[in-house]
Amino acid sequence: MRLGIDSSLTRWMCFVDGENLTIRGQAFAATNGLELVEGANFHRDTFLWFPRLSMIDVILTGRESGSYSTPIRQYYYTSQTGDEKAITDTREALRLLEFEPKVFKKPSKAAKAKGVDLALATDFLGHAFRGNYDVAFLFAGDGDYAPLLEEIKRIGKVACVCFFSSEGLNSELRLAADHFLPIDMAFVEAWKQRAPT
Repeated sequence: MRLGIDSSLTRWMCFVDGENLTIRGQAFAATNGLELVEGANFHRDTFLWFPRLSMIDVILTGRESGSYSTPIRQYYYTSQTGDEKAITDTREALRLLEFEPKVFKKPSKAAKAKGVDLALATDFLGHAFRGNYDVAFLFAGDGDYAPLLEEIKRIGKVACVCFFSSEGLNSELRLAADHFLPIDMAFVEAWKQRAPT
């Protein structure tokens, strides 16, 4: 891969804190006059992704092109109110976006689900210690993840944070990363150019 990352490090995974991305993405859209239409890429307060862009497209927006492989795995962690059908529907929607979905039930819309942060941290560290990736891309802005980045760096992994530079990015998380990749431009372009539904 390029992006200032050793080109021999081709095994990579993505970990998306979907709760964090969705909340901050909704706020970013409101601030920037973007209309988020519910559908395949968005369900209010549950999940949000970039219309018509693959993970590679998002990471490479505005950067040098080159030969890139697809991620070994890309996980999306979020929560959902409602019954088992609602949770299953969210899992299926995330599968269609090519994610391994990790969807947790939350008791109310105002509550934060137990399990999202813990599941992400467990997978992030577990895959690192098993040697399943060389580079981890974390889509999150929460400073609580900074120790995770420090830990995988100690065992020789490369830690990249992808998030909005202008909405909810904790400076400690940005500083803990080997690389910070802002997603603002990719998000704006993807939602402005989305096909009418």
